[in-house]
Amino acid sequence: MHPATLGDRALGRALVTRQLLAERSGMSALDAVEHLVGLQAQAPKPPYYGLLSRLADFRAEELSALLRERRAVRVGVMRGTVHLVSAADCLELRPLTRTLHESLVRTANRRRLEGVDPWDVAADATELLRQEPRTVRELGRLLAERRPGHDPEALSRAARALCDAVQIPPRGLWGRSGQPTYATIESWLGRPVSAEPSVETVLLRYLGAFGPASVMDAQAWSGLTRLGEVMERLRPELKVFRSEGGRELFDLPDAPRPDPELPLPARLVAEYDNLVLSHADRTRVISDAARKLIASRNGQVPGTVLLDGEVRGVWKAEQPRRNAVTVTVTPFHRALDDGQRRELAAEGERLAAFTLRGRTEKTPEGGPQADGDGGAKTQLAAAEEEFTVVFADPVG
Repeated sequence: MHPATLGDRALGRALVTRQLLAERSGMSALDAVEHLVGLQAQAPKPPYYGLLSRLADFRAEELSALLRERRAVRVGVMRGTVHLVSAADCLELRPLTRTLHESLVRTANRRRLEGVDPWDVAADATELLRQEPRTVRELGRLLAERRPGHDPEALSRAARALCDAVQIPPRGLWGRSGQPTYATIESWLGRPVSAEPSVETVLLRYLGAFGPASVMDAQAWSGLTRLGEVMERLRPELKVFRSEGGRELFDLPDAPRPDPELPLPARLVAEYDNLVLSHADRTRVISDAARKLIASRNGQVPGTVLLDGEVRGVWKAEQPRRNAVTVTVTPFHRALDDGQRRELAAEGERLAAFTLRGRTEKTPEGGPQADGDGGAKTQLAAAEEEFTVVFADPVG
């Protein structure tokens, strides 16, 4: 019997639903972070906006408390990038992805580390971080004192890639600022990383949050290679499908696969969100043309506009004054219709209110008002706060 074929629309509905973007969930922040197997977190705010788009009653303090209480951490794991993950997942994901970070050190910093053994650098850095947490600059300076003539920045970068270390608060707390400061995972969490992490378990969790998916999709999400061997071991307990292009797709048997015609709400998806970064073939949610429009030479990924399960624009939030936030929505290719503008205006106001207050707000009765130049403008005058949603002309 041949596997059933799933088109992009069916795959997109499955992904959006599992990403908690089809309907806001009542999960706690910690449960959501674990369900999603982490949130990409190069910058402090995106994980907060990522949960705002997914959870029904989310407050920034809930996530900040997880970081302060050491139940969640910021750590380099999948794809060689900083993610916000639960403490339990940190202990499993860090050792699984360590080889990826080793490879990045060999390729990215080889010339700047000429004559230096990176693992000797990592050993010294671990010793220094066990003594006390260190900022990036301080760590580089201390490592360079032991290796005169070598670049402190390159030494610090190699150490942070190879050491089992996490960024600690206040970095990552809502409304706070601070230089990235590192401590060892064991000293911060009170436990060492797992000696026997299970790649099979992680791959099954990936399918639960991102499936159905191919081997190449799983490798794009994780940065790991040779996952085909792992998928073959798991094949007896998985369901197999085909994409319209003939790719073999794997999935958990009981995972949700909604009707391709399932109506989906508008969402403002966070910068660097895993929704648009976790597959080799991303056409289930973003076309190749749209993917080029959000591409950046410096690796930045903008906030994206999700309409009917597809990325159809970008957004950004700016704070011109302490009590004012402007959210600018820029669609791709074609203008938005009135219904889409109303939905996005409500989402934009929700995001703007959260930006000022760190908690979700209900849209005022009557919803957003259209302003004179075709944008949408809403204000909550009671606290002299202004939340403005502006629609820019389409690009592309």
